[in-house]
Amino acid sequence: MKRSEINAIMRDAVAFVRDMRFQLPPFAFWSPTDWATKGHDYDEIRDNMLGWDITDFGSGDYKKIGLLMFTLRNGNFNDKKKYEKPYAEKLLIVEEGQITPCHFHWSKMEDIINRGGGDLLVQVYNSDEKDEFATTDVPIAIDGHRYSVKAGSVVRIKPGESISIQSGMYHKFWAEGGRTLLGEVSKVNDDRVDNRFHDPVGRFPAIEEDEPALYMLGNEYPEAK
Repeated sequence: MKRSEINAIMRDAVAFVRDMRFQLPPFAFWSPTDWATKGHDYDEIRDNMLGWDITDFGSGDYKKIGLLMFTLRNGNFNDKKKYEKPYAEKLLIVEEGQITPCHFHWSKMEDIINRGGGDLLVQVYNSDEKDEFATTDVPIAIDGHRYSVKAGSVVRIKPGESISIQSGMYHKFWAEGGRTLLGEVSKVNDDRVDNRFHDPVGRFPAIEEDEPALYMLGNEYPEAK
């Protein structure tokens, strides 16, 4: 992805989130120059990759296959003594028809909440012992309503509704009816080690630096001086 594209996505996301009456934390707006002044008292943001996360999953076409996430809070897989939070929270923006490829998490369980906009469509499968699609019925939990659907079914999540995604459950999702704002509440998250995509993807994009960064991505923060 080009840095100019990422910057434009960020600007557009800030305006959309504001229109949806959600407030991002101050560190969302720190520039690379700001980050150069931040000491070890901000290591929780660095170590747990809080902040912006924008990816096209290696597709080269963000509008078709891509996702914007902002990690608001998180614990740490590797240092639970220092960072004792057992939970994480994210904000996601899904464009109309924009696909997040099919994947599951070995560890993380998450609730995905439709905060407003269009509908969220989620295709679900169980995984089998070889980490492939299982043919078994998939248990669904939507705001306390528990039932099962056939493997490969698409579940519709309307604004205000949420779906629980168990670890090991394959899920692929996209928006219908307009850009959609999602919340995610989950166990501790580390996308570097806890994602299993059914088809290989590039989780963190290579960036062509065609202009200065507006805000830094969560995997780009400099070490504290």
